[in-house]
Amino acid sequence: MNKLLGIVLSTSVFAACNSSSTSSTTTDTTATTDTTAAMQPSATDTGWTNLFDGTTLNGWHSFGATAASPKWSVDSGVIHFNPATKGDDGDLVSNDSFSNFDLKIDWKIAKGGNSGILFYVQDDKAKYEDTYKTGPEMQVLDDERNEDNKTPSHHAGSLYDMIQATPGAVKPAEQWNSVEIVASNGKLDFYLNGVHVVNTTMWDDGWKKMVAGSKFKQWPAFGTFKDGHIALQDHGFDVWFKNIQVKKL
Repeated sequence: MNKLLGIVLSTSVFAACNSSSTSSTTTDTTATTDTTAAMQPSATDTGWTNLFDGTTLNGWHSFGATAASPKWSVDSGVIHFNPATKGDDGDLVSNDSFSNFDLKIDWKIAKGGNSGILFYVQDDKAKYEDTYKTGPEMQVLDDERNEDNKTPSHHAGSLYDMIQATPGAVKPAEQWNSVEIVASNGKLDFYLNGVHVVNTTMWDDGWKKMVAGSKFKQWPAFGTFKDGHIALQDHGFDVWFKNIQVKKL
């Protein structure tokens, strides 16, 4: 009887150990799978693409050139325009062009500074001379110090010279601001630090009327294109950009 009991107990212990070992192996495999999934870039899952790799200006060039001017450089994951550096002036333009898109960028401007984020830019300097003669602009500005603050539609976050941004969203000079530009089938929305600051429709009669009442009326091609490049503006001031992502819609 004791011998039989011992055999039963031994069998039970072996089964329990084997079950525990199997359970442990399964748990470890699941954990490894979850960790691997968590390491995948979010852009892969959401459709976002990085336009800036954090270390180089690959995918960008100066307007009218094949490469970026030395005035545009990368340091610690940030694109910096330094007007004091020797080199040609000019906006930094994406190699790729976009039609319907969602664009996210963080920017920081020097005290007294002025810059901009342009889109639907036509990358043809010989024909159009400057990026702003074809592409609308989301204004980047030190609202407190730059003299452009005298015109409401020139304030930071505005659709430059056409629609003033909702006031109060911008952070002071030398602090980071997060913006989002969404252009989808003519509908245009600007966000500044999470605030919906501009909402309009492109290319309709209202748009044409706005252009006609702006400084851009002298350039017939301005705001007429439905596909084009992203441009970061050289306005002669130190400005920084990072975390540049785009999603094609």
